[in-house]
Amino acid sequence: MLLALAAGAPQRAAADDTLPWTSTSNSIVVDAYELNTIDWETLLSDKRVAAFISKASDGLPESFSCTGDHAGDTVAHCKTMWRKYAVSRELFQTRRLVARAAGLLWGAYHLARPGNPIEQANHFLDYADPKPDEMMILDLEGIDPQKFMSLEDAQIFVGHIKARTGRYPVLYTNHDTARYIAAYRNDYPVLARLPLWYARYKPEIKGVFPMGNWDNYLLWQFSSGFNCSKRRCPYRVPGTLTDIDVNVAPMGKADLAKVWAQGKLLPAREPDPPLILAKIEFNPREEPEAAVAAAPPPAVAPDPLVTSSVPKPEVNALNYQDF
Repeated sequence: MLLALAAGAPQRAAADDTLPWTSTSNSIVVDAYELNTIDWETLLSDKRVAAFISKASDGLPESFSCTGDHAGDTVAHCKTMWRKYAVSRELFQTRRLVARAAGLLWGAYHLARPGNPIEQANHFLDYADPKPDEMMILDLEGIDPQKFMSLEDAQIFVGHIKARTGRYPVLYTNHDTARYIAAYRNDYPVLARLPLWYARYKPEIKGVFPMGNWDNYLLWQFSSGFNCSKRRCPYRVPGTLTDIDVNVAPMGKADLAKVWAQGKLLPAREPDPPLILAKIEFNPREEPEAAVAAAPPPAVAPDPLVTSSVPKPEVNALNYQDF
């Protein structure tokens, strides 16, 4: 299904939109923030786990010079953050070795922040050093350029990744951001054609797809610390805590491996009828004015941005000076 999608063939497949993780024919993909606790031997006992994705870089490259005035920070805090960064990089490489040795597909994502997109793309490639069979992901949390990488800069980011590697990354984002990009896909023609890693913590997504150029998701992140607790959880991956992010791919591992790292754009679809979403314009020197739509959709509370890139309480509670 996704093989034809990623290879550029016309998209005709309907989305697996109701509890697809309960089907043993679908693959489970685990993705982890920097310091999620993982018991690898126990995790690998779940034979449905086909792939592992780890956070790699975050925004612009760090520069640690822990002497004198570190941008107003204390020397002690600078050293603590340097140790955290060093441990995170070592952990990334360890996870990669273990996952690949166990036969899992491997992927890495960059958390998009405001700032030069070329420098961020180079930071990601230097950090993740992606191999030809490894998935690359741009994690785009929202459309406010004061908090996240702007959509215009995201286009530059993915273009630079393509120029350096010959492949496009996958786009990870939530429902609200995906819907906005789909509605304005003519303004963001590259972003709107990236394979979609879709984050939404609901038991079903009936009626979501097709959405713009997306007839389906490549991956659906359906479980995280937001909707998984010790009492109830959509899917428990052995060897992990409730803060781990869990995803489903609507195919078995063999088919997933064929499309995992292809890095191709999806086919472009014909434009939709008149838009119902107001386009948001930002002036960095002024407060953003309220956007007005000719026919606004019913008010819907946005999904919480509790995603693979958001630190979990267990991570925040760690004392990095212990490392």
